[in-house]
Amino acid sequence: MRLSVIVPALDEERTIGATLARVRSGHVHEVIVVDGGSRDRTSEVAARDADRVLRAPAGRASQMNAGAAAASGDTLLFLHADTLLPRGFDVAIADALADPGVVGGRFDVHLDGTSRWLPLVAAGMNWRSRWTGIATGDQAIFVRRVAFEALGGYATVPLFEDVRFTAALKRRGRAACLRARVVTSGRRWERRGPLRTVALMWGLRLAHALGVSPARLRRLYDDVR
Repeated sequence: MRLSVIVPALDEERTIGATLARVRSGHVHEVIVVDGGSRDRTSEVAARDADRVLRAPAGRASQMNAGAAAASGDTLLFLHADTLLPRGFDVAIADALADPGVVGGRFDVHLDGTSRWLPLVAAGMNWRSRWTGIATGDQAIFVRRVAFEALGGYATVPLFEDVRFTAALKRRGRAACLRARVVTSGRRWERRGPLRTVALMWGLRLAHALGVSPARLRRLYDDVR
């Protein structure tokens, strides 16, 4: 397995160094950071540990697609810039993909923060993902390159590109739900309040399932403070 790690980033100079250092603790083929136009030192910090630092229009979907297009590995791992992979992540992915029926997968997640509600939120995310087979980008999605290309990559939408992608991916084969946990920042939940954020995201997911456009959903997401 040749594992290409692709990290979309925007104004993440405070987190991306630790993220990439953890990536380098495993055996990876290459690390590609795709900057979406940061106004801070994200690119400079990333260059210390990344093999390549690219630029792409802001938006995780377009950034991840740009990274995948530049990657040469046969397995792609999409990692948020504020997320730490578990020790042994490379072995866990290789073990999962040793089964030819597995086309990709994700990790369980732990939310890092001070709110006592975050462990419950993370448990709900992990349970929902295991039950539905659909993952979020916070869970570090990995995929065989051939499957990624067959799906045409991520849909370039402003919200739920990860949901759309993993929903399509599970129609091509089995998705591995790894119990090893990534540690991701809980700042998004703490900013609005964990329970309020969960209610918001479930509402947006329902609207997405009912056909509301991702652009409209993004505006609704940004309007809720």
